[in-house]
Amino acid sequence: MDEYETINNLKNEIDNWLSEYFKGKGSYNKRVYEAMEYSLNAGGKRIRPLLLVLTYMLYKEDYKNILDIACALEMIHTYSLIHDDLPCMDNDDLRRGKPTNHKVFGDAIATLAGDGLLNEAMNVMFKHCIGNNNAIKACSIISECAGVEGMVGGQTVDILSENKKIPIDQLYYMHSKKTGALIKASILSGALLGGAGREDLNKLDYYGQKLGLAFQIKDDILDVTGDTKVLGKKTKSDADNNKTTFITTYGIKRCIEMCNSITSECIEILDTFPNDTSKVKELTLFLLNRNK
Repeated sequence: MDEYETINNLKNEIDNWLSEYFKGKGSYNKRVYEAMEYSLNAGGKRIRPLLLVLTYMLYKEDYKNILDIACALEMIHTYSLIHDDLPCMDNDDLRRGKPTNHKVFGDAIATLAGDGLLNEAMNVMFKHCIGNNNAIKACSIISECAGVEGMVGGQTVDILSENKKIPIDQLYYMHSKKTGALIKASILSGALLGGAGREDLNKLDYYGQKLGLAFQIKDDILDVTGDTKVLGKKTKSDADNNKTTFITTYGIKRCIEMCNSITSECIEILDTFPNDTSKVKELTLFLLNRNK
């Protein structure tokens, strides 16, 4: 089985877990579950749970034991997308090729669906953590990286940065939090759950920072060069919202060079591990070469 097939099979397992989780839930509140499922199962790439599982597999093979935490991470990511698309934030109409959550369910239910996914993710992680110190540490990293000093903080700076030119250090801060924090959390939590030592955690922390940066630069490139039908979301949205991006700061050619260079650095970091990192490398290169 080659690496791509392995990753695809893992993605299918993640999709199935998430699809099964909400079956039979809800009574008078069923509408919010429908809204949660709508966005959660709309065909995402599952990059964050895949990173968690693949990093875990550098140390242990029994990944099914931590699939619940990987899927909780996807719930957190999806909640952030629902809220990010709301009229009070980016006001987007299209996500993953489908109408955004608030366009189908209305602003109020969409807001509650995001709240519900975040809290359901915490429920899943708490249940996993009972009696497991490594899991407590791993889930603490996820929670912190999703919070005000992580993703929420980055989104705050993003909103406050609209219609103004921001300095480069603020641009890097914003994306290291908004995009990079949860990506790094995926990697570190997977390694912790697998029992990685301090030296490996330090290297994976650096890898996670670099991967998150490359991921965001690629997103900025695709926002300019991508096709709405392929991306599944509106292109040129950053320009429409008058945002400072890596493209407006460095230009398209330099951003492509940066993305390639940072990805190469990610591969070099993975090369320092004695473990078989081929699957993690495969996903790293997929993120560089993706078209959506």
